[in-house]
Amino acid sequence: MGLIYSILSFASKQIDSLNIFSKSMNKNIPAAIVLPNSYFEDTTSTFPVIYLLHGYSGNYKGYIDHMLNIRELANTNKVIFVCPDGGYGSWYFDSPIDEKFKYETHIANEVVDFIDIHYRTIKKREFRGIVGLSMGGHGALYLTIKHPDIFGIAGSMSGGVDFREFPDSWDIKKRLGKYDTNKQVWNSHTVIELCENWPKNTPLLIDCGVKDFMIDVNRKLHLKLLSLNIDHTYTERPGDHNWAYWKVSTLDQIEFVSNYFNNLLLNKK
Repeated sequence: MGLIYSILSFASKQIDSLNIFSKSMNKNIPAAIVLPNSYFEDTTSTFPVIYLLHGYSGNYKGYIDHMLNIRELANTNKVIFVCPDGGYGSWYFDSPIDEKFKYETHIANEVVDFIDIHYRTIKKREFRGIVGLSMGGHGALYLTIKHPDIFGIAGSMSGGVDFREFPDSWDIKKRLGKYDTNKQVWNSHTVIELCENWPKNTPLLIDCGVKDFMIDVNRKLHLKLLSLNIDHTYTERPGDHNWAYWKVSTLDQIEFVSNYFNNLLLNKK
């Protein structure tokens, strides 16, 4: 069982740093959790959770370092944010060739189980959202497709939703083998080839900046989802593959997921 401990640099009772033991990888992996003030004010209430996945060169502290209003966002939306660490170039799947990279199992099973045990969460799929940027955008959609019983709403920002377009980049061949000799393996791990299995009644928001090098693969995913008659929201706006864009996009993604949670809660009353 992993240990919970506070990081002084976060300097807030709202934010905990965690070590979550990964049985699948036999090591402790860090994560951060942001709690709304209402979590401490009403010790009987349970809360929905939004999992935030970082990109290839990021880590679990990325959203906290860049989204300086993340505490206020937790307060306003009355949600828990969980920022797991996806390793360096994991792409959030279980690598079939490297046992050190089982981040699909880690996030979908080990992290979710840990959070649900140690915090007062609403332990239902429809109250778990997952959102990511770049590599994490791919991860959010991939994990939702692969684990529809775990996540009930998802979002991707500048997502690498078809990494076959970049066969020599971002350590992907270290996780799946070289593309030209392992095409079926690559196909079975990339979102655009799996999107026909998008779970029913699972809202989806995809966005990308028009100057982003990922814009073409996101447009292709959008068109494929339309051809499959899969309901989703797709947005393009000015921006590049950087935090200047993601700071704005993250706000939209959180609003999208939080509105869904609120509607569910209102319908239950």
